[in-house]
Amino acid sequence: MPAPITEEQQRLDRESLLDAAERLFYERGVQAVGMDAVRAASGLPLRRIYQSFATKEDLVVATLRRRDLRWRGELAAHVERVPELPDPRERVLAVFDWLAEWFAQPGFRGCAWINAHGELGSSSPAILAEVRAHKRAFHDQLARWVRATGVPVVEPVYLLAEGAIVTAGINADPTPARHARTAAAALLGMS
Repeated sequence: MPAPITEEQQRLDRESLLDAAERLFYERGVQAVGMDAVRAASGLPLRRIYQSFATKEDLVVATLRRRDLRWRGELAAHVERVPELPDPRERVLAVFDWLAEWFAQPGFRGCAWINAHGELGSSSPAILAEVRAHKRAFHDQLARWVRATGVPVVEPVYLLAEGAIVTAGINADPTPARHARTAAAALLGMS
């Protein structure tokens, strides 16, 4: 009889599984990746995978949720390294600098949430809810930095960021971040 799996091993296996699934879903698309591919990439038996996530949909939601926390955390760390004073508008522009760096990363395939929505958003209420939660959280995060400027342009700046993300994903080119940054600077009265 095999030894029982410790809580620590369960945690490590879950992280390994989420790493593998997130990479595969982002690289190939959710529908193109079967659970056998997730099993092979994670090194875990299907039985263990399904003990952690009853369905593939549950696994997709978990990867999106974890990616959201990491993505917004990295964005916040970058932006908040920029001093808020004397000019809080620099923090807003730092968002677009971070986006440009993200767009230029090898393997960039656009927005994981938009991609998941395009594939499954109309057929999966759970995935649609996760996509909406991410977009709302990103909007609220960006809104705090924009509101600190005193210029009432939250929605246009948010749309510039989202448009840059989608355009960069489609064109595989980081240039949209630079164009969006220029437009955001104009909205903030910096040009």
